[in-house]
Amino acid sequence: MTGKKFSLGRGLGALIEDAGTVGNEMGNVSEIEIENIEINPFQPRTKFDEDTLNKLAGSIKELGIIQPITVRKLNENKFQLISGERRLRASKIAGLTKIPAFVRYADDHGMLEMALVENIQREDLDSIEIAISYQRLIEECSLTQENLSERVGKNRSTIANYLRLLKLPAEIQLGIRERKISMGHARAIVNIEDTDTQTMIYQQIIKYDFSVRKVEEIVKELSNELNQKSQTETAEQQIKKPKLPEEYIQLKDHLIKHFQTNIEFNRNKKGKGKIIIPFNSDEELEKIIGILDKLS
Repeated sequence: MTGKKFSLGRGLGALIEDAGTVGNEMGNVSEIEIENIEINPFQPRTKFDEDTLNKLAGSIKELGIIQPITVRKLNENKFQLISGERRLRASKIAGLTKIPAFVRYADDHGMLEMALVENIQREDLDSIEIAISYQRLIEECSLTQENLSERVGKNRSTIANYLRLLKLPAEIQLGIRERKISMGHARAIVNIEDTDTQTMIYQQIIKYDFSVRKVEEIVKELSNELNQKSQTETAEQQIKKPKLPEEYIQLKDHLIKHFQTNIEFNRNKKGKGKIIIPFNSDEELEKIIGILDKLS
């Protein structure tokens, strides 16, 4: 294995400058006893498909470990996994006692970030797992979406689309994880704000096997209906709102000039109403109180 560089994903390559270097020094590839490696407590992945692990174990038996795992050294003979838990698990199934590994120095914060970024690069992750990893990187590693975009090599718009999935009801998120609907379906559903409507559309997708395009059409039609309803309600409210008599309009204008702020003057058909004097700061409030004191 010495003399050959190992290909790392975009994420670890961005985080670790010497990725791929081979040798016996700290930071390079070493053969480590598997029994001396403990699992990463920050591993964001919780599910490992048994059939996939067995297939990987078979490949390892035949070809060996193509890509080393990454660990940090705890003491002379103890290491902690940073990334590569699938390879480690499959190696145990394959009966290996040692595994090639990049040895790193990393604190807990660095471990979490490396584990999350490495996890995102996996092709078999569902959209919710990716979204959760993005969210954890932002919240727990204090990254902005721009920082995150640089870390994982994705556009900010792509990251934003994943994060929006976490606003969907739990039932729909579970459906995404179980691959009952695709990312395309979910991106269309999330454009509807009402959760009951989102759930109704999700259930129709499952029942009628709607395509992504069909769901986009449904969402577009519902959005148009909601916009028309909103415009109608606004127009009706304007029609129902009684028009102020001329003398009240003059009074309102007088108060606006006197208090030098936009007065809200409401009056119903029976003559009842209220005058609201808004203010934007404590200074404006003190000014209004001063004017009222002078009047009294």
